[in-house]
Amino acid sequence: MRSLKRPNISIVKPPGTDAAPAIGSLFCPDAFISPLEIDEAANRALAEDLGRAGDITSIATVPEDATARAALVARKAGTIAGLPLVAATFRRLAPDIEITPHARDGMAVVAKTELMTVAGPARAILAAERTALNFIGTLSGTATATARYVRRIAHTDTRVICTRKTTPGLRALLKYAIRCGGGFNHRFGLDDAVLIKDNHIAVAGGIRAVLERAKASVGHLVKIEIEVDNLTQLEEVLNIGLADVVLLDNMDVEAMRRAVKMIGGRMITEASGGITLDTVAAIAETGVDYVSSGALTHSAPNLDIGLDIAM
Repeated sequence: MRSLKRPNISIVKPPGTDAAPAIGSLFCPDAFISPLEIDEAANRALAEDLGRAGDITSIATVPEDATARAALVARKAGTIAGLPLVAATFRRLAPDIEITPHARDGMAVVAKTELMTVAGPARAILAAERTALNFIGTLSGTATATARYVRRIAHTDTRVICTRKTTPGLRALLKYAIRCGGGFNHRFGLDDAVLIKDNHIAVAGGIRAVLERAKASVGHLVKIEIEVDNLTQLEEVLNIGLADVVLLDNMDVEAMRRAVKMIGGRMITEASGGITLDTVAAIAETGVDYVSSGALTHSAPNLDIGLDIAM
């Protein structure tokens, strides 16, 4: 496989150390996300939290004309994802709010780094706070976990990719976070590509039958990937042809190494199944093109980020 370019991830330090880089866009330059996804997610999450009556605590306790200034701060080191959602959330409740970014998505930061400051109506800042923090904590957690996997296999040409094991309603956002962490995306949904799993093979009547039906049905731009869990199945796939990618599912390292040798560059290879931070390096060293992990999107812990009101 050819050498792969990996995204350059800047490191932002707290005020008082080295100067932070100038910030233009909040978005990670190497990641994909539609602005419509940002707006829809912010609207949906705020509607869930504000309910029918709005933030009754802030309305009852904070004067209508009160203003506030707050800093978004990373309490722990990590890789940032979700700043555009933070901005969209605050602006949805206060369109004229003043937002000053000090970082952008895709940056690795140390603890106590100030990521953004906001200034405007106090009620709006308080009402949007939890929604904004939920977004950036969740996405930065995924980006941070991804960055750790990417660093662990940096001595290889293997790419880290995600899966469809995402929180319902957040798939596009979580896949964006994967890119912020230096990873790459697998298919976004069932309509992106053909991925033939063991159950498809069983229902269709075998490997030859399922590959022939798939090849006859899809367009010329649609890739076909097929899952195998042993070398006998792999040999059959290689003899038939028709597939573009083979998924080596839950194979041990030695079997995976033999599989890569059998394939000999004729197909793209993906390793999947129970891949962890402890095992990913050995798997990448077998020569597979991609390693996929559902844990990046379904089990990554939130990155601790808070909003500090200036008193």
